[in-house]
Amino acid sequence: MSVQLNHTIVHASDRDRTATFLTEVLGLPPAPVYGPFRVVEVANGVSLDVMADSGTIAPQHYAFLVGEDEFDEIHARIVARDLPFWADPFHREPGRVNTNDGGRGLYWDAPDGHVLEIITVPYGG
Repeated sequence: MSVQLNHTIVHASDRDRTATFLTEVLGLPPAPVYGPFRVVEVANGVSLDVMADSGTIAPQHYAFLVGEDEFDEIHARIVARDLPFWADPFHREPGRVNTNDGGRGLYWDAPDGHVLEIITVPYGG
């Protein structure tokens, strides 16, 4: 078997709020509870296991490869929620979508400052 990412843990001050935010904006099924986690499952079998953390949350970056239709749907949900978004991870190009590598991409923030990204083409084209 080749090496594959199976899951990663997302620390959150409010586990349920963060899991719900992720599933709603990304258009994913509700995240079931598994032990201390809410499991946000994405299409390739990788999960983001959201865990409550009462300490200081260190923001992380989570990038999602999506199709053109999913991009439009997620972008529309971001706009409908009046969430700020950027064409770059440093928040220098507000309200814009990038066209890096011949695709489209954008960044927005999740609760606790995690930076989320959607792209339609993997880096390097």
